[in-house]
Amino acid sequence: MRRRTPPPPSPLPQRYGVDPVRVRLPAEGAWATVRAYLVERLSGAAPGAVAGMFDAGLIVGADGRAVAPETAYAPGTYVWFHRELPAEVPVPFPLEVVYRDAHIVVADKPHFLATTPRGSHVTETALTRLRRELGIPALGAAHRLDRLTAGLVLFTVRPEERGAYQTLFSHRRVRKEYEAVAPYDPALALPRTVRSRIVKERGVLAAREVEGEPNAVSRVELIEHRTDRATALGRYRLLPATGQTHQLRVHLNTLGVPILGDPLYPVVTGPVPDGDFRRPLQLLARELEFTDPVTGVAHRFRSGRTLAAWSAYGEWSGQ
Repeated sequence: MRRRTPPPPSPLPQRYGVDPVRVRLPAEGAWATVRAYLVERLSGAAPGAVAGMFDAGLIVGADGRAVAPETAYAPGTYVWFHRELPAEVPVPFPLEVVYRDAHIVVADKPHFLATTPRGSHVTETALTRLRRELGIPALGAAHRLDRLTAGLVLFTVRPEERGAYQTLFSHRRVRKEYEAVAPYDPALALPRTVRSRIVKERGVLAAREVEGEPNAVSRVELIEHRTDRATALGRYRLLPATGQTHQLRVHLNTLGVPILGDPLYPVVTGPVPDGDFRRPLQLLARELEFTDPVTGVAHRFRSGRTLAAWSAYGEWSGQ
């Protein structure tokens, strides 16, 4: 089997913790110049944006030198540039580091902070914040939490070790425990294990359950419950055995106790405006437990966060 040649290292440094864009020119094509290809490739950019980047010397080759607009197209070569970063509302909550060694960083992520750059969330993500604050440009995420979910996230320090930690999650060698606040239903018999088949379609906000072989398994336990005025609340321990998108949110909704603050289940509501940090989803990645695949050390980490709807429901709900 022929080994793939790795791309050359980036000649550009990160900017605000964000990697530059790397583009490899296709092996086949009728473009006369690099500029012609990029104009077509980046057709969604603002008119004149690509030409402006060339004029400003912002598109560079592997040697770090600016690529001239008239540079002939050469299949298989690479160019790099920094994309224009969107304006983002800062997430006004701290990102706590609960553990750090030469191989991993474990962070306690707040609600509303994305794990990695995606869509309109680029600089305001846990990954880019940690790269800047810890001075580790090569930091990578071993897995992801939804932007609306708070709690523990594992990051890797050395790119060559990232695959080993990602394998822990893909091979289900990480014990994950979540906590949620949701309505309390005395008729719901718990604990129980929920099994279903969940499908998440690209471009559709909410996942759904369909007939077929289960691909999502969650154990649901009731930790405690209480009734305040007319509100009956439960605090739940959730132990996912699989990692489907929105799995825990879907399963609690299926049981008739949707997680408080969920904008997708049971009903998809309008998008929350940027800067509105009220009523966060009451879901927390409470614990991570695994044996380090590099050092062999047995780790168990626990989030120090609390869920506001349980500790101060009136304040969380705005009542």
